[in-house]
Amino acid sequence: MNIIKITANGIYNLILGMWTTVKYLFSHAITLQYPKERWPMPERSRGVVVLTTDPETGKLKCIACAMCVKTCPTSAITMEPETDETGKKQRYPKVFQVDQGVCIFCGLCEEVCPVKEKAIKFVNQYEFSVYTKQELIYDMEKLAEIGKGSK
Repeated sequence: MNIIKITANGIYNLILGMWTTVKYLFSHAITLQYPKERWPMPERSRGVVVLTTDPETGKLKCIACAMCVKTCPTSAITMEPETDETGKKQRYPKVFQVDQGVCIFCGLCEEVCPVKEKAIKFVNQYEFSVYTKQELIYDMEKLAEIGKGSK
């Protein structure tokens, strides 16, 4: 008698599993073929931090005020300011680095930037995996290069 219950329970579970498979067999696939297809990032998501450049001059918009460095809660941003000795004595960053491995993508650096059209901002790029931690430290040139492709 016990073997009949075990067999009936096994057949029931087999039919239930097959029904679940057939039910989803003809529905639209949810997954994407990753390298070829990519999910669009949600509207308010933050990707990677970049530096923006002036499209007319090609120079960085950053004025080396260090507000982003002071505001960063994880100290992911490091900067060394430099003063331009020609007539206007404008400041610019001599060294500017962002450690993407330490960054928590809070957006505070973007909020405190006093430049009118934001010298530092987030862009919708979420693919920045690398093999070593050292490659996650983006220098000024790399940040500007990624920022040129942004709006």
